Amino acid sequence: MIKKNKIAIIGLGHVGSAVLARAIACQLAPEIVCIDTDEKKAHGEALDASHSTPCTYLPGIKVYSGGFEECKDASIIICSGGPSIIPGEKLDRLILAERNVKVIGDIMAEVTRYTRDAIFIMITNPLDVTTYLAATKFDYPAGKLFGTGTTLETLRFKRILADHYNVDAKDVQGYMLGEHGNSAFPAWSMVNIGGIPVDQLDSYFETKKPLDKDKLAADVVQTAYDVLMSKGWTNTGIAMGACRLAKAVLFNEHCITPVSTPLQGEYGLTDVALSLPSLITENGVQKRLAIHLSDKELKNLHASADSIKAVLKASHLI
Repeated sequence: MIKKNKIAIIGLGHVGSAVLARAIACQLAPEIVCIDTDEKKAHGEALDASHSTPCTYLPGIKVYSGGFEECKDASIIICSGGPSIIPGEKLDRLILAERNVKVIGDIMAEVTRYTRDAIFIMITNPLDVTTYLAATKFDYPAGKLFGTGTTLETLRFKRILADHYNVDAKDVQGYMLGEHGNSAFPAWSMVNIGGIPVDQLDSYFETKKPLDKDKLAADVVQTAYDVLMSKGWTNTGIAMGACRLAKAVLFNEHCITPVSTPLQGEYGLTDVALSLPSLITENGVQKRLAIHLSDKELKNLHASADSIKAVLKASHLI
Protein backbone atom coordinates (compact mmCIF):
# COMPACT_ATOMS: atom_id res chain seq x y z
CA MET A 1 0.00 0.00 0.00
CA ILE A 2 1.32 3.45 -0.93
CA LYS A 3 1.91 5.66 2.13
CA LYS A 4 0.02 8.93 1.88
CA ASN A 5 1.39 12.12 3.36
CA LYS A 6 -0.60 13.44 6.29
CA ILE A 7 -0.40 16.79 8.06
CA ALA A 8 -1.53 17.31 11.64
CA ILE A 9 -2.28 20.89 12.67
CA ILE A 10 -2.28 21.47 16.44
CA GLY A 11 -4.10 24.59 17.60
CA LEU A 12 -6.89 25.94 15.43
CA GLY A 13 -6.96 29.57 16.44
CA HIS A 14 -6.30 32.42 14.02
CA VAL A 15 -2.91 31.00 12.99
CA GLY A 16 -3.87 27.33 12.85
CA SER A 17 -6.97 28.01 10.79
CA ALA A 18 -4.87 30.09 8.38
CA VAL A 19 -2.35 27.24 8.13
CA LEU A 20 -5.22 24.89 7.33
CA ALA A 21 -6.54 27.14 4.58
CA ARG A 22 -3.08 27.64 3.07
CA ALA A 23 -2.21 23.92 3.29
CA ILE A 24 -5.35 23.11 1.32
CA ALA A 25 -4.72 25.86 -1.23
CA CYS A 26 -1.11 24.68 -1.68
CA GLN A 27 -2.33 21.07 -1.98
CA LEU A 28 0.33 19.92 0.48
CA ALA A 29 -1.15 16.55 1.44
CA PRO A 30 -4.16 14.33 0.73
CA GLU A 31 -4.99 14.13 4.44
CA ILE A 32 -5.09 16.89 7.08
CA VAL A 33 -6.22 16.43 10.69
CA CYS A 34 -7.11 19.30 13.02
CA ILE A 35 -6.30 18.92 16.73
CA ASP A 36 -7.28 21.31 19.49
CA THR A 37 -8.14 21.06 23.18
CA ASP A 38 -11.36 22.79 22.13
CA GLU A 39 -12.74 19.86 20.20
CA LYS A 40 -15.70 21.84 18.88
CA LYS A 41 -13.34 24.44 17.43
CA ALA A 42 -11.26 21.78 15.69
CA HIS A 43 -14.40 20.08 14.39
CA GLY A 44 -15.83 23.34 13.08
CA GLU A 45 -12.65 24.39 11.29
CA ALA A 46 -12.21 20.95 9.74
CA LEU A 47 -15.84 20.75 8.68
CA ASP A 48 -15.78 24.24 7.19
CA ALA A 49 -12.54 23.50 5.32
CA SER A 50 -13.87 20.19 4.04
CA HIS A 51 -16.65 22.09 2.27
CA SER A 52 -14.02 23.73 0.04
CA THR A 53 -12.53 20.47 -1.21
CA PRO A 54 -15.22 19.54 -3.78
CA CYS A 55 -14.08 22.59 -5.79
CA THR A 56 -12.76 21.73 -9.25
CA TYR A 57 -9.49 23.51 -8.49
CA LEU A 58 -8.60 21.20 -5.57
CA PRO A 59 -7.76 17.50 -5.43
CA GLY A 60 -9.69 15.25 -3.07
CA ILE A 61 -8.17 16.30 0.25
CA LYS A 62 -9.56 14.60 3.35
CA VAL A 63 -9.94 17.10 6.22
CA TYR A 64 -11.16 16.06 9.65
CA SER A 65 -10.68 16.61 13.38
CA GLY A 66 -9.28 14.21 15.94
CA GLY A 67 -7.19 13.72 19.06
CA PHE A 68 -3.44 13.51 19.56
CA GLU A 69 -3.51 9.84 18.59
CA GLU A 70 -3.88 11.07 15.00
CA CYS A 71 -0.23 12.19 15.16
CA LYS A 72 0.95 8.56 15.10
CA ASP A 73 1.07 8.35 11.30
CA ALA A 74 1.51 12.04 10.47
CA SER A 75 4.28 13.04 8.09
CA ILE A 76 4.36 16.60 9.40
CA ILE A 77 3.01 18.22 12.56
CA ILE A 78 2.51 21.99 12.55
CA CYS A 79 1.96 23.41 16.04
CA SER A 80 0.36 26.78 16.72
CA GLY A 81 -1.23 25.89 20.07
CA GLY A 82 -1.38 28.49 22.83
CA PRO A 83 -2.33 32.18 23.14
CA SER A 84 -0.74 35.00 21.15
CA ILE A 85 -0.09 38.65 21.91
CA ILE A 86 -3.24 40.72 21.81
CA PRO A 87 -3.59 44.49 21.28
CA GLY A 88 -3.05 46.35 24.54
CA GLU A 89 -0.34 44.02 25.82
CA LYS A 90 3.38 44.79 25.78
CA LEU A 91 4.52 44.35 22.19
CA ASP A 92 7.07 41.62 22.82
CA ARG A 93 6.53 37.93 22.01
CA LEU A 94 8.79 36.93 24.89
CA ILE A 95 6.10 37.89 27.44
CA LEU A 96 4.16 34.84 26.30
CA ALA A 97 6.67 32.42 27.83
CA GLU A 98 4.89 32.16 31.16
CA ARG A 99 1.71 31.00 29.43
CA ASN A 100 3.02 28.95 26.56
CA VAL A 101 5.86 26.99 28.15
CA LYS A 102 3.24 24.94 29.98
CA VAL A 103 1.04 24.70 26.87
CA ILE A 104 3.88 23.35 24.74
CA GLY A 105 5.03 21.04 27.50
CA ASP A 106 1.55 19.50 27.61
CA ILE A 107 1.36 19.27 23.81
CA MET A 108 4.75 17.60 23.49
CA ALA A 109 3.90 15.11 26.23
CA GLU A 110 0.86 14.08 24.19
CA VAL A 111 2.58 14.07 20.79
CA THR A 112 5.52 11.96 21.97
CA ARG A 113 3.15 9.31 23.28
CA TYR A 114 2.44 8.54 19.63
CA THR A 115 5.40 9.65 17.51
CA ARG A 116 8.89 11.05 17.30
CA ASP A 117 9.07 10.27 13.61
CA ALA A 118 7.03 13.15 12.17
CA ILE A 119 8.73 16.39 11.17
CA PHE A 120 7.53 18.90 13.77
CA ILE A 121 7.25 22.58 12.79
CA MET A 122 6.76 24.95 15.72
CA ILE A 123 4.91 28.26 15.36
CA THR A 124 3.85 28.98 18.96
CA ASN A 125 5.41 32.09 20.50
CA PRO A 126 7.81 32.90 21.99
CA LEU A 127 9.02 30.81 19.09
CA ASP A 128 12.66 30.32 20.06
CA VAL A 129 11.74 29.47 23.65
CA THR A 130 9.05 26.94 22.72
CA THR A 131 11.34 25.43 20.07
CA TYR A 132 14.15 25.01 22.59
CA LEU A 133 11.77 23.39 25.08
CA ALA A 134 10.26 20.98 22.56
CA ALA A 135 13.56 20.08 20.89
CA THR A 136 15.62 19.48 24.03
CA LYS A 137 13.28 18.13 26.72
CA PHE A 138 11.34 15.37 24.94
CA ASP A 139 14.00 13.25 23.20
CA TYR A 140 12.86 14.37 19.77
CA PRO A 141 15.47 13.48 17.11
CA ALA A 142 17.77 16.38 16.27
CA GLY A 143 16.69 18.26 13.17
CA LYS A 144 13.22 16.73 13.02
CA LEU A 145 11.79 19.49 15.21
CA PHE A 146 12.37 23.11 14.30
CA GLY A 147 10.65 26.46 14.57
CA THR A 148 9.55 28.73 11.75
CA GLY A 149 11.93 31.25 13.31
CA THR A 150 12.79 34.24 11.15
CA THR A 151 11.19 32.71 8.06
CA LEU A 152 8.41 35.27 8.48
CA GLU A 153 10.78 38.18 9.16
CA THR A 154 12.68 37.18 6.04
CA LEU A 155 9.51 37.26 3.96
CA ARG A 156 8.69 40.70 5.40
CA PHE A 157 12.24 41.89 4.75
CA LYS A 158 12.06 40.80 1.12
CA ARG A 159 8.68 42.51 0.66
CA ILE A 160 9.84 45.82 2.15
CA LEU A 161 13.18 45.90 0.33
CA ALA A 162 11.52 44.89 -2.96
CA ASP A 163 8.96 47.68 -2.57
CA HIS A 164 11.76 50.19 -1.95
CA TYR A 165 13.39 49.30 -5.29
CA ASN A 166 10.17 48.37 -7.13
CA VAL A 167 11.30 44.84 -8.01
CA ASP A 168 9.86 41.35 -7.61
CA ALA A 169 10.35 40.29 -3.99
CA LYS A 170 11.36 36.81 -5.15
CA ASP A 171 14.50 38.35 -6.67
CA VAL A 172 15.62 39.60 -3.25
CA GLN A 173 18.19 37.29 -1.67
CA GLY A 174 18.94 37.69 2.01
CA TYR A 175 17.96 36.69 5.53
CA MET A 176 16.71 38.00 8.82
CA LEU A 177 18.50 36.09 11.58
CA GLY A 178 18.40 35.62 15.35
CA GLU A 179 15.22 35.81 17.39
CA HIS A 180 11.73 35.60 15.96
CA GLY A 181 10.92 38.87 17.62
CA ASN A 182 12.23 42.30 18.49
CA SER A 183 15.96 41.49 18.23
CA ALA A 184 15.79 39.95 14.74
CA PHE A 185 18.24 41.58 12.33
CA PRO A 186 19.10 41.48 8.62
CA ALA A 187 22.43 39.97 7.57
CA TRP A 188 23.16 42.87 5.22
CA SER A 189 26.50 41.41 4.18
CA MET A 190 24.59 38.61 2.38
CA VAL A 191 21.85 40.70 0.74
CA ASN A 192 21.55 41.17 -3.00
CA ILE A 193 18.86 41.69 -5.63
CA GLY A 194 19.37 39.69 -8.79
CA GLY A 195 23.03 39.25 -7.86
CA ILE A 196 23.60 42.99 -7.32
CA PRO A 197 25.16 43.57 -3.85
CA VAL A 198 23.16 45.72 -1.46
CA ASP A 199 25.69 48.57 -1.44
CA GLN A 200 25.35 48.95 -5.23
CA LEU A 201 21.55 48.83 -5.45
CA ASP A 202 21.04 52.60 -5.40
CA SER A 203 23.17 52.95 -8.54
CA TYR A 204 21.10 50.38 -10.46
CA PHE A 205 17.54 51.21 -9.41
CA GLU A 206 15.71 54.53 -9.29
CA THR A 207 14.31 55.26 -5.83
CA LYS A 208 12.74 58.24 -4.13
CA LYS A 209 15.46 58.19 -1.46
CA PRO A 210 18.62 56.21 -0.70
CA LEU A 211 18.34 52.99 1.26
CA ASP A 212 18.39 53.52 5.02
CA LYS A 213 19.45 50.12 6.36
CA ASP A 214 18.71 50.87 10.00
CA LYS A 215 15.23 52.17 9.25
CA LEU A 216 14.40 49.23 7.01
CA ALA A 217 15.57 46.76 9.67
CA ALA A 218 13.39 48.50 12.25
CA ASP A 219 10.44 48.52 9.82
CA VAL A 220 10.67 44.73 9.43
CA VAL A 221 10.23 44.27 13.18
CA GLN A 222 7.61 47.02 13.50
CA THR A 223 5.40 45.79 10.65
CA ALA A 224 4.37 42.76 12.71
CA TYR A 225 2.89 45.09 15.30
CA ASP A 226 1.29 47.23 12.60
CA VAL A 227 -0.61 44.14 11.47
CA LEU A 228 -1.46 43.18 15.06
CA MET A 229 -2.78 46.61 16.01
CA SER A 230 -4.76 46.90 12.76
CA LYS A 231 -6.53 43.53 12.62
CA GLY A 232 -5.98 42.12 16.12
CA TRP A 233 -3.68 39.25 15.18
CA THR A 234 -1.19 38.09 12.56
CA ASN A 235 -1.80 34.86 10.68
CA THR A 236 -1.57 35.03 6.89
CA GLY A 237 2.18 35.58 6.53
CA ILE A 238 3.16 32.99 9.13
CA ALA A 239 0.76 30.44 7.63
CA MET A 240 2.46 30.86 4.27
CA GLY A 241 5.87 30.54 5.91
CA ALA A 242 4.92 27.35 7.73
CA CYS A 243 3.44 25.79 4.61
CA ARG A 244 6.49 26.76 2.59
CA LEU A 245 8.63 24.84 5.12
CA ALA A 246 6.24 21.89 5.05
CA LYS A 247 6.46 21.77 1.26
CA ALA A 248 10.26 21.85 1.43
CA VAL A 249 10.11 18.75 3.61
CA LEU A 250 7.44 16.90 1.60
CA PHE A 251 9.22 17.59 -1.70
CA ASN A 252 12.71 17.02 -0.25
CA GLU A 253 13.69 20.36 -1.76
CA HIS A 254 17.05 20.91 -0.08
CA CYS A 255 16.06 24.57 0.19
CA ILE A 256 17.95 27.05 2.34
CA THR A 257 15.96 29.28 4.66
CA PRO A 258 16.38 30.53 8.23
CA VAL A 259 14.64 28.41 10.88
CA SER A 260 15.06 28.08 14.62
CA THR A 261 16.90 25.13 16.17
CA PRO A 262 19.07 24.70 19.30
CA LEU A 263 22.63 25.74 18.51
CA GLN A 264 25.56 23.44 19.14
CA GLY A 265 28.46 25.88 19.34
CA GLU A 266 27.95 27.90 16.16
CA TYR A 267 29.42 31.37 16.74
CA GLY A 268 30.29 30.22 20.27
CA LEU A 269 26.61 29.86 21.21
CA THR A 270 24.96 27.00 23.10
CA ASP A 271 21.88 26.59 25.32
CA VAL A 272 19.73 28.66 22.99
CA ALA A 273 17.57 28.23 19.91
CA LEU A 274 17.53 30.91 17.22
CA SER A 275 17.45 31.22 13.45
CA LEU A 276 20.33 30.58 11.08
CA PRO A 277 20.14 29.68 7.39
CA SER A 278 19.42 25.95 7.28
CA LEU A 279 19.23 23.19 4.69
CA ILE A 280 15.68 21.76 4.74
CA THR A 281 15.11 18.25 3.40
CA GLU A 282 12.73 15.35 3.97
CA ASN A 283 14.61 14.79 7.23
CA GLY A 284 13.92 18.30 8.50
CA VAL A 285 16.95 20.48 9.23
CA GLN A 286 19.77 18.52 7.68
CA LYS A 287 22.38 21.18 8.31
CA ARG A 288 22.72 24.62 9.90
CA LEU A 289 24.87 27.00 7.87
CA ALA A 290 27.12 29.14 10.05
CA ILE A 291 27.69 31.72 7.32
CA HIS A 292 30.32 34.42 7.59
CA LEU A 293 28.88 37.44 9.41
CA SER A 294 30.29 40.93 9.80
CA ASP A 295 31.39 42.12 13.23
CA LYS A 296 28.16 44.13 13.61
CA GLU A 297 26.05 41.13 12.61
CA LEU A 298 27.88 38.90 15.09
CA LYS A 299 27.21 41.46 17.80
CA ASN A 300 23.52 41.49 16.85
CA LEU A 301 23.38 37.69 16.87
CA HIS A 302 24.84 37.47 20.35
CA ALA A 303 22.49 40.20 21.59
CA SER A 304 19.59 38.23 20.17
CA ALA A 305 20.84 35.07 21.88
CA ASP A 306 21.15 36.92 25.20
CA SER A 307 17.56 38.13 24.90
CA ILE A 308 16.27 34.59 24.34
CA LYS A 309 18.50 33.09 27.03
CA ALA A 310 17.15 35.50 29.62
CA VAL A 311 13.65 34.10 29.05
CA LEU A 312 14.91 30.51 28.95
CA LYS A 313 16.55 31.07 32.34
CA ALA A 314 13.46 32.75 33.77
CA SER A 315 11.42 29.79 32.53
CA HIS A 316 13.88 27.33 34.17
CA LEU A 317 14.72 25.73 30.81
CA ILE A 318 18.48 26.33 31.11
